[in-house]
Amino acid sequence: MTYPGLPAPTISSFLAREDSPARYAPGTEFTMDMITMIGNTGTYLDSPFHCFAGGIDLAGLDLDSLVGLRTEVIHLPDASERGVGARAFRGRDLAGSAVLLHTGWDRHFGTPGYGNGAPYLTEEGARFLIDAGVGLVGIDSLNVDDKDSSGERPVHALLLGAGIHIVEHLTNLGELPARGARFTAVAPKIADFGTFPVRAFAELGRQ
Repeated sequence: MTYPGLPAPTISSFLAREDSPARYAPGTEFTMDMITMIGNTGTYLDSPFHCFAGGIDLAGLDLDSLVGLRTEVIHLPDASERGVGARAFRGRDLAGSAVLLHTGWDRHFGTPGYGNGAPYLTEEGARFLIDAGVGLVGIDSLNVDDKDSSGERPVHALLLGAGIHIVEHLTNLGELPARGARFTAVAPKIADFGTFPVRAFAELGRQ
């Protein structure tokens, strides 16, 4: 569970291991488990369908836009302002890259403080990234938008409207170099679904 107010997943068993002998041959055991959860659970990917009825859903995403992306990490753990603007990206080669915002907010991950006063990407910053031709934007924070605003989500609308994927609730971005890593975040192919948890990871030493 990451986003405040959303339900935590429910995990249960369809077939418990101890019930296997009644269904299978001696010595053969299985456990078959079930999970019920909202798509916005843990570290998750937003596709355009998340905000737009006619946008590309999870099933329509091209793997080339999610796997082994050249990565530009913007290290901002000591920033004095919550909003990350265009100034943070100037002078960087961003075209086609996964831009990951390392704000340091993941130090609160899993604590009540994680949901309050979190850093975010400003509308100005989002427009700069769109103009730069980035492929994906990730953040180690609660939301790319300002959760404390009046309910508007302009950054989601701008990025997803431009076909730029969003990954929220990342952690450990401080361990990555400013450039040189390759980033991957893949969700299952689910039609008419806009958001789902991913196993996000970066590879170092890949060219």
